[in-house]
Amino acid sequence: MAAKGYLEAFRLTKQSVRRVLQGDAAGQVFRQDYPGWYRAMFSESVRAGLLQPYHLAGHRNAPVYIRGSRHVPPPAEAVTDTMSALQDLLENEPQPIVRAVLGHWLFGFIHPYMDGNGRMARFVMNLMMASGGYPWTIVRTSRRKDYLDALEAASSDQNIVPFARFIRDEMSVDWTNQAASPRSTGSGNGLA
Repeated sequence: MAAKGYLEAFRLTKQSVRRVLQGDAAGQVFRQDYPGWYRAMFSESVRAGLLQPYHLAGHRNAPVYIRGSRHVPPPAEAVTDTMSALQDLLENEPQPIVRAVLGHWLFGFIHPYMDGNGRMARFVMNLMMASGGYPWTIVRTSRRKDYLDALEAASSDQNIVPFARFIRDEMSVDWTNQAASPRSTGSGNGLA
């Protein structure tokens, strides 16, 4: 069920990427499309009766906490304003790689949903990367601790440098041989 929802969200994200590659502005595509990605990700849970449809309408309306992190996302009352600010940033930042790194980090920092924020943040990152001609980038599960540590440094310590370097390293992985090459550690499995 989770895999089917993720696949549908991935398909919608690919349609968004296609629009960007055809010349639509990445920030505007994000603003228009990300709610649909989220609904697709959890639509199977609604079909199975695990979630009510209203859970997929809009952003979270309750506090959320991130396991193992010192960062506490903004209160539910602030999510609409912070997401609007993120959308404005992504529409106005001229550098695609800056949009990618900041889009990923800030989406996770805001944590607009009760679940699925990391997956959504990686979709945002890849949409923004597409606008600069960068390839789809996968965060390898073998580097999950490094990934979470870099996000923690950005969110709790206000130091985005380790996260930017982490994304740079993951961008350099050559997936053509089904094995991660440059800077590869562990298996080629990814979080997408």
